[in-house]
Parts: sequence; C-alpha cells; structure tokens
Amino acid sequence: MAKDLSDSPQSPSLLRLTRATAAELQRRTGFLPAADLLSMLLTEVFPGRIALVSSFGAESAVLLHMVARIDRATPVIFLDSGRLFGETLRYRDALADRLGLTDLRSPAPRAEDLAREDPDHLLFRRDPDRCCALRKVEPLQRALGGFRAWITGRKAYQGGQRTALPRVEADGTKIKVNPLADWRRDDIEDYFLQHELPRHPLEADGYLSIGCMPCTDRVALGEDVRAGRWRGFAKSECGIHLPGAL
Repeated sequence: MAKDLSDSPQSPSLLRLTRATAAELQRRTGFLPAADLLSMLLTEVFPGRIALVSSFGAESAVLLHMVARIDRATPVIFLDSGRLFGETLRYRDALADRLGLTDLRSPAPRAEDLAREDPDHLLFRRDPDRCCALRKVEPLQRALGGFRAWITGRKAYQGGQRTALPRVEADGTKIKVNPLADWRRDDIEDYFLQHELPRHPLEADGYLSIGCMPCTDRVALGEDVRAGRWRGFAKSECGIHLPGAL
C-alpha cells in the first residue's frame, strides 16, 4: 500500500510522495478501529520501519498496550529530556516491564549541547521553545532517522493545535499516525478500566498532561487537559509536532 520512502534530503518530489502516501493511508484506513489500524501499519505497511513515540504520561498506557499486543518488539521511543519527574521514569520502567516491551529507547540531549546552551538549567525560563528543541526535538530527530513512520498518542479532544487532527498525516518525509485522534476522554478511561492498566502516579494529584517537571502544573477543574503545560507562556506544544520540526 505505502510506497518506500527514503531518508534522503527533503526534495519537493519526496515531500509530495509522502503527502500522497499519507492521503492514501488516511483514505484506506480511516474507518478502522485504532487497534486494527496499528496492526495493519506494524505488520503490513511499515514492518520494521515504524516506531511508537511515547511520553509514558497520563494516557500513554493505552497505545503502549495496543502495540504490545500486536508486537512487543516494536521500537518505543521515550524522550528523556533530563528534566522529567522521577515518577515518570519509574512508571516507564514498570509499565514497559508489565507489557513486555523489548525495544524501549530513551534518547537524550547531547551533554555538550546542554553545557553550551543550558549550563544553569534555566533555559526553560529564558527561552522555553529553545529548551524544548534542545531536549526533545533534536533527540527525536536522531532517534527517528532510520524509520519511515511514527505513531503518536495525540487526540483531538486535547484542544489547541490538535482540534482538527487527522489519523494519518505527512510529517516532512515521514508518515505520522495518530490512532487515537478521534477518541474521547471517556474512551481512554474505559480502556484503562477494561484492561486494568496502571495509572501514572501523578495523575491522582491533578497532573493530567505530564511533561518536564519545570513546565508541568496541575490542572484545575474545568480546564483543558493540557492547561498545565507551560503555564504562563503562549505555548502549548513542545515542538516535535510542529510543521517542519523533523
């Protein structure tokens, strides 16, 4: 179904091919349940050439569980920014062990880059966009270098730039898949209950979208799920999903 995409420079022809492939996949798989879409992508369309990028945050166990049931050897990329909650790191290890994931990768920012640009660990205050680029976008660029497609846990109900989220889209020369794009919060809750999945330990304390510790706040009743991210800044995304980031 999907044509082979190389990691050569982003020529206009390659970008057009990627967009056409994404449109074809969206058309041919848009009706499939999330688990069936994942199965098709992992076993038929991009076998060995697709990775799941997971934050191991409050809702991440749903996709991780789906992927593990299809192929536990699927590469799972967890961006270790160096500023994460200890609870997230421990949840990552416990959940990966419980699900039997065998290819968990935790790319991190380069030490020399941090020493040059964030020696005092306060870059998040001076320039949060650059901090995210240094600690998340650039490590993900390296980690996805050998893959043709990647899977995200984004959902339209999370709001902001995610409101009109397609299930399959072009991201530069790669295909990006959002299997849960049309899921509601209730769907997530039902899946957790049905499969008895463990919750992130910070969720019970009001953290509904969990990223780096300095830039994550509790969410008040009635606020959007991601309202606690970069509170006080005109920012709602870390950058890995912005056009042209990868």
